[in-house]
Amino acid sequence: MKDMTLGIGLVGTSFMGKAHSNAWMSAPKFFELPMHVNMRAVAGTTVQDVAEFAQRWGWQCCTDDWKDLLSDPQVGLIDNCTPNYVHAEVAIAALAAGKHVACEKPLAGTLADARAMRDAAAKAAKKGVRTFVWFNYRRCPAVAFAHQLVKEGKLGRIFHVRASYLQDWGGPSTPLLWRFQGKLAGSGAHGDLNAHIVDMARFITGQEVTEVVGALEETFVKERDIIESSGGAIAGKGAKRTARGSRKGKSTVDDAVLFLARMSGGAVASFEATRLATGNQNRNQIEVNGEKGSFKFDFERMNELQWWDHTLPARMRGWSRIMCTDASHPYAGNYWPAAHVLGYEHGFVSQAADTAMVLGKKKPVVAIPDFADAYETQRVLEAAIRCARTRRPVAISEVK
Repeated sequence: MKDMTLGIGLVGTSFMGKAHSNAWMSAPKFFELPMHVNMRAVAGTTVQDVAEFAQRWGWQCCTDDWKDLLSDPQVGLIDNCTPNYVHAEVAIAALAAGKHVACEKPLAGTLADARAMRDAAAKAAKKGVRTFVWFNYRRCPAVAFAHQLVKEGKLGRIFHVRASYLQDWGGPSTPLLWRFQGKLAGSGAHGDLNAHIVDMARFITGQEVTEVVGALEETFVKERDIIESSGGAIAGKGAKRTARGSRKGKSTVDDAVLFLARMSGGAVASFEATRLATGNQNRNQIEVNGEKGSFKFDFERMNELQWWDHTLPARMRGWSRIMCTDASHPYAGNYWPAAHVLGYEHGFVSQAADTAMVLGKKKPVVAIPDFADAYETQRVLEAAIRCARTRRPVAISEVK
């Protein structure tokens, strides 16, 4: 049955490079895939660093020039784990070379780059080339199960979507990493975190955001230490700062963005993203309230879904905890016995498996966003920033 091979070419060796490497290495061990996965090559920034990465994570060969992957006939899919400002260059070149592309989120650092990627993907699709975006939280069993509950009508008419993504690593002591430089990141917490919860809201409810009614954008830490080396993958722990009397540089992205929106099915929604919510390390939360029931999800308790069944008699109603680790829950049956809980990495493993399924002409457990889908999330992010800066409602139809 496995007469096809999917050769992977990974671009990027930092935090996401590790997560994706583990995913491609693990997916064939947990899932029955329709094709072999070959971890063919990885591209990084320096020869020594990428060689060490390749040896540790199981890549067959390595290079310090990502363009080498495009000419390798054994590479069928480019997995793009680069910083946001590089997404478009790598993805568009890979598509032109006839390679499938899986790209980290957000789709791009700017709307213009995202639009160019969407258009390049549409052109390549005519030749059978596929695109994928790593909105990995869709593959958390509890989130995929919430999506199924909505599709089955368990919530009935949806009234409210309440989403927030709260982290606390971006305080004044965090240095001026690329994530705080607008020309490299495009945005701050907004593109990094709101991208996830907008995608989750769209995915779970099946509704599109139609208008951003109100928004605010705030940069609390105006200047940060300039560093010589980046240190840890997210917060820059261990980064080498400049000599005593260290220089400061301006942070040119948001630290927090909050906005209110209307959705196509009549629901109203709120979204909040911040890197300064002290005490919240990775609290990706969404609550959906419907006529027949409600649910709450919190990634810091990622194996659980809180459920309220409003169809029960009043004396029986109450919040219940569903442990989404049974074999009957999406993806969970591919891993461990019930309540032998899953972790952050499993969302990536499941997405790698679903990507191979799609390319092997099989159906994924739940839909994977392609570039066109991810562009819709990018339009919402753009509308929210326009709303915050102009202090007026912005219809999504205004954002082309």
